[in-house]
Amino acid sequence: MTARILVVDDVPANVRLLEVRLLAEYFEVLTASNGPDAIETCENGKVDVVLLDVMMPDMDGFEVCKRLKSDPATAHIPVVMITALDQVSDRVRGLEAGADDFLTKPVNDLQLMTRVKSLVRLKSLTDELRLRASTTRNIGIEELLSRNFTAADTTPKVLLIDERKSSYERIQKMLRGRADLDIASDPHAGFFQAAETAYECVLISTAFADFDPLRLCSQLRSLDRTRFLPIILLADEGEEGRIIRGLELGINDFLMRPIDQQELTARLRTQVRRKRYNDQLRASVTQTIEMAVTDGLTGLHNRRYLDSHLQTLFDRAVARRRPLSVMISDLDRFKAINDLHGHDGGDDVLREFARRLRKNVRGIDLACRFGGEEFVVVMPDTDGAVAEKVAERIRAEIAQMPFAIGHEGKTIEVTVSVGVSSVLKGTDTVAALMKRADLALYEAKSGGRNRVVAKAA
Repeated sequence: MTARILVVDDVPANVRLLEVRLLAEYFEVLTASNGPDAIETCENGKVDVVLLDVMMPDMDGFEVCKRLKSDPATAHIPVVMITALDQVSDRVRGLEAGADDFLTKPVNDLQLMTRVKSLVRLKSLTDELRLRASTTRNIGIEELLSRNFTAADTTPKVLLIDERKSSYERIQKMLRGRADLDIASDPHAGFFQAAETAYECVLISTAFADFDPLRLCSQLRSLDRTRFLPIILLADEGEEGRIIRGLELGINDFLMRPIDQQELTARLRTQVRRKRYNDQLRASVTQTIEMAVTDGLTGLHNRRYLDSHLQTLFDRAVARRRPLSVMISDLDRFKAINDLHGHDGGDDVLREFARRLRKNVRGIDLACRFGGEEFVVVMPDTDGAVAEKVAERIRAEIAQMPFAIGHEGKTIEVTVSVGVSSVLKGTDTVAALMKRADLALYEAKSGGRNRVVAKAA
């Protein structure tokens, strides 16, 4: 897992210590010795996680965190506050300033790394949503990004899974008036309850007599409906190993017993705020760009979206030295289909082709209707050889199964020609990449149609 970590501390020895630990885990490390420099770095650079010292001259860590979280441009960056202070009140103050976690010096290596990796995973989700939002801005829907995604004041709906009556009654009392709390004393029933109800956070106790709570965490992370549901683990002293394993499995946070009411409330508020931010961003992007960037006939993205998004995907692939491939497909003799069966028949063919195309590509692939009977698929993290195999699989499925048109159930044979190209090392461009794919498509057409041609250069 690679990410860019900003270490902020006014003591050079502390900076160097964290830098060595992070570099050993192959993270890229940036450093700052004061608050203003840290804020400027976050505003100007692509920072994934901030490790922020509290005790600094002029502007302390609490103020730095507050400013980062109040700016929409940096509010999504996870902040871990690191300090020698060990009072609950200090942790609560940090969380109320917007920090995502709070670690006490000397920092345990395993705890630090698992926490950083957990927050990097969370940040990658937010980045993907913001990437789509930036595409929205590029196509002219500027007002979406100008919104301030603050958490609503509504009471969060929370599920507590805990079989000990004394424990869940205590937490119920702590959260009275602060959360709409449901309780499940059976972990199996709790899993189904979490999956069937729109909770904003789930609290899971580790104190089960004969059930592994991490299995429940793993099950929640593997289910689509609860994949992004925040999980806070409630653990006992001496369970550090279980907590670290939980962070690796994807839990968002943890609390050690005895649980402090203020810290519980602050950590719960942090998780709900982040979930609402991502939920609002995802919903707004989806709803706002759907009509602007979706082809009404096929349901795929349209050329307008491709023109805005392809450059971003290309730049990201080049920066990360990762492969990226493009596939351009064209339905063979489509004009004849329109002439023989009318535009309604042609539309049926286009819709069915889009359905089969979508079925044969991944969720991270960008499938678009380029225009008329031409379609483009952009495949991140895919080299030319793999892309050619995918193209051949699509070509074969189109050719093997006739297309139904009209209400009478009539079927016709349809074939497709495909051109494939991949990003080249050196001075490649989006225009050159698309030109190679287009030339490969022309070769496939002129070579007899119903075939795949891949262009290496």
